[in-house]
Amino acid sequence: MKRLLLVFFIILTSCDYFQSKKVSTEQILEEEMQAINWNDVDDYPTFADCDNVFTHQEKKACFENHLYKLLTSHLEHQKIVVTEDVSDTVILKIHIDKTGGFSIKNIDMDSVTKAQIPQLDSILRHSFDSLPKIYPAIKRSQQVATEFSLPVIVHIN
Repeated sequence: MKRLLLVFFIILTSCDYFQSKKVSTEQILEEEMQAINWNDVDDYPTFADCDNVFTHQEKKACFENHLYKLLTSHLEHQKIVVTEDVSDTVILKIHIDKTGGFSIKNIDMDSVTKAQIPQLDSILRHSFDSLPKIYPAIKRSQQVATEFSLPVIVHIN
């Protein structure tokens, strides 16, 4: 009889152990959304030439260097004539969509630079016409769109 009372007492007091807490899907989603760092991606956009690079920062540097080389080679072939010396840092706002499409959203430059080189906007936009295939950024195993700024130093005497 004492054993039966003991078992009955244990069953009554241990019911909380068998009770499961219900968590709503909205709460789980909210917790996940707060845990994700939305300002960073798992893998940066890349070119096929950068596939042999393994670290996160090296891939980013490879991608940016590839863009710089393409831009520099295009600008070196341009005949730009100015009446005053131009020394400016032009900021290109670049957008890469989740399919690897490349576009320049905005070009920020000084008003003096714009006055001295009015065609600079179109030169910069056309310099990326011959880009090789871009593989988009990856976030949590999904291809995502990214935007970043690319500074370009313009120095013409």
